[in-house]
Amino acid sequence: MTRPLPIADLSDFLSGDKARIESFIQTVGDSLADIGFFALTNHGIDLSLIEDTYREAESFFMLNDSEKRLYSKPEISHQRGYTAFGVEHAKDNPAPDLKEFWQTGRSSQGSSSDLKYPMNIWPDQHIPLFKEKVDGLYNKMEAISNQLLSACSVYLGKDAKWLPSMAERGNTIMRIIHYPPLDSATPEGAVRSAAHEDINFITLLMTATAAGLQVMDHDGSWIDVEGNHEQIIVDSGDMIQNLTNGLFKSTTHRVVNPGDPTQRRFSMPMFVHPRNEIDLTPREEYIEQTSGQADYPSITAGKYLHQRLAEIGLASIDES
Repeated sequence: MTRPLPIADLSDFLSGDKARIESFIQTVGDSLADIGFFALTNHGIDLSLIEDTYREAESFFMLNDSEKRLYSKPEISHQRGYTAFGVEHAKDNPAPDLKEFWQTGRSSQGSSSDLKYPMNIWPDQHIPLFKEKVDGLYNKMEAISNQLLSACSVYLGKDAKWLPSMAERGNTIMRIIHYPPLDSATPEGAVRSAAHEDINFITLLMTATAAGLQVMDHDGSWIDVEGNHEQIIVDSGDMIQNLTNGLFKSTTHRVVNPGDPTQRRFSMPMFVHPRNEIDLTPREEYIEQTSGQADYPSITAGKYLHQRLAEIGLASIDES
C-alpha cells in the first residue's frame, strides 16, 4: 500500500515568520506522535553533494572483500568503519540482514582510546574523496537534526535547546548502506533489513537509490515510502519514545527484497543519539499525558545503546 507521509517544510522553520514556524513545529510533533515518520522538504543540502557521496560510497563497496575488511573494527562494536555483509540482524530475528555498511561519527570528536566514542577511520588509500564527501554530508545532516530536535522540544513544551543539548557531543552516527543484488545463496527468510525500530532519538534518512522502505501503519499493514533526494525521511526512535513515555512513537519499518533480484540499493541514514550519560527515564509530564504510569524503563542512553548493539549482533553482551 502506498500512502504519502506527512510533509514538513524546513524553510517554514527558518523563515522567521511566527505562523510558519508554529505550523512546522505542529506538523513535526503531530507526525512523530502519530505514525512516527514524516518527509522533510527544502532541507537545503546540495543535491550534487548527495550524488557525489553515493558515488564515492559505491566505489568503496565495489572493492573486493579483503580490501574492505581492512576497515572492519569489531573491537569497537563496528561503530566506525566497515561492517561486512550478513553481520547485523534485526532484534529478535536471527536471520542476517542482506546488507553491508560503513559508519562514521563526528570528526571533531573521539580518540583512539575511547571505545564509547572512537575516532573515525577513512579508506583514503582506496577512495581518496570518500572522507571529504561523507564528512561534509554528515555535518550538514547533523545541523538539520539539531533544528528538528529544537522543533520537537518546543512541541513537547520545553525550551528549544532541551533535546539538542542532550545530543550535543553525543553518539550520532551516519551509516552508508549497500544492499547488494540477491542470488541463490541468499539465506531462507533473510531480507534486506528485517522489521525493526531505531534505537536513537531521531533518524534522518537521505532518500535511497531504490525503493524498498516500508513503514508499519496503525493497523499492522505496510506503507511503501516513496521519495527523492529533495526529501529527507525522518523518524523517531526508541530513546525519544522512552523519554516521552510513548508520546512520540518509535515506528516499525523494514526494507524488503526487490522484485528484480539484480537490483542493488544504497541508503544513508543518520542516527541521532544523546550522550551516554543522558537519563532516559520517562518524564512525569509525559506520563501524565499518556497512560498515567511509566511504560518504559529508567535507563541511560549508553546502557540502552549497548543493549541494542548486543541484540543485533554488533557487540558482545558482556562488554563494559
